[in-house]
Amino acid sequence: MFEALSQRAIIGSAALLLSPLPFNLYSQSPSQESPEKTFQDAMAAEDRGDLTTAESLLRGLQAKQPGIFAIDESLGLLYIKQENFESALPLLKAAAAEQPDSDAAHANLGAVLYRLQRNTEALAEFQAAARLNPQNADTEESLGRLLMEQHHASQAADVFAAAIKLQPDNADLILDRAQALIEADRPAQAAAELKAIPGVEQSASAQLLLGDAEEKLRSYKAAAEHYARAVELDPSEPNVWALGVEFLRHWTFDPAIKEFEAAAAKFPNSTRIKLGLGAAYFGDAKYAESIPVFADLLDQDRNNALYAELLGMACTSVAESNKERCTALIQFAQAHPGDARISTYAASMLLTETSGNDQTELAQKLLTSALAVDPAFAEAHYQMGLLKQNRGDWAGSVPSLEKAISLKPDLAPAHYRLALAYWRTGRKQEGQAEMELQKKYSKQGKEDLDRRLRQITTFIVEVRQ
Repeated sequence: MFEALSQRAIIGSAALLLSPLPFNLYSQSPSQESPEKTFQDAMAAEDRGDLTTAESLLRGLQAKQPGIFAIDESLGLLYIKQENFESALPLLKAAAAEQPDSDAAHANLGAVLYRLQRNTEALAEFQAAARLNPQNADTEESLGRLLMEQHHASQAADVFAAAIKLQPDNADLILDRAQALIEADRPAQAAAELKAIPGVEQSASAQLLLGDAEEKLRSYKAAAEHYARAVELDPSEPNVWALGVEFLRHWTFDPAIKEFEAAAAKFPNSTRIKLGLGAAYFGDAKYAESIPVFADLLDQDRNNALYAELLGMACTSVAESNKERCTALIQFAQAHPGDARISTYAASMLLTETSGNDQTELAQKLLTSALAVDPAFAEAHYQMGLLKQNRGDWAGSVPSLEKAISLKPDLAPAHYRLALAYWRTGRKQEGQAEMELQKKYSKQGKEDLDRRLRQITTFIVEVRQ
């Protein structure tokens, strides 16, 4: 949106470029073509789309008489049309220095700086343009949006308010101000101003922002209603995403699944819709349904550790018969031996299968790799202890399980497995003590899963930003 406004700022200065050149700065013989004629020829060439001729004429004028505002500004703007921003920058800088009181010159310089991702400098130029001409609504709008990109939401809200005074019927400005107010933690003010818009009930954009405002005000039911209304008015991918995320945010997984399933069918190329669907399945303990979703995401982006971890969480939560797509987890772990968490997930999945020695050997290799990367990873030590017990090495499992517990005292499965190992090796009293600890921490596994689910949900919510 800001780029479009920047273009409007550039186009808005076109009238300035039609003003005559200061001919008294030129020395010319009667036989020479006047610089004014050459300049007008350049403008005419540009108007008919012959940018090559226009550039040649303007460069010739600049070589003969450098330091002329109209030439530098025109040539700079021509380079912007050609998206040659590096060449435009020195010319527009020179033009702004040649006429420091020109708000258009500062706005155009700000626009090219923005296109070169030099936002701090761009902001200074737009602020200068706004000071020189506070009646230019386009400049105010561009300044407000740049302030938003620079995370100065409160200042942006004030700038948008000034622009609205100049263009009170500009609905986009009203929506921009509401967005700024929400990000500036002034949601009540945003909601009030949005509700005052004529026809607000028929504006999907306004409904979406009202949902954001009500969410910040903790009016969650009202927020969901506004998001749902936005989808009714405009069932676009961003609007459906916002509604689905609202359900995820509050762990209302059934409606989240419904929205994301429909959206996945309608927008099959949307990665974030797939991510939302997988998270909704997982949050609703539909682990088997989440596996193909996460596996598809990992197939599309084979180096994405988040997708691999999500797949790992799902694959270690289901029965063996539902793990056909979990081979992608093994492949990721083997390709990324430096990721201790994924290696451990892969090993854990292998150890829960009723397979032969080959799988156990691979699990051991993965766990050895994980512990080499992160010797303090309690889950890897626990899985190593489990592997040894699967081989009948009860005494050998004790050090691994004791290490896991020393690193994570509330790891309930490790206490249980250590209790079994103690009993098998004749240490019954110690085994009983471990079993009591297992009972004490039995809820911890669910709490750990809930904590991780919250982290996943938070990440997915932030994808929208």
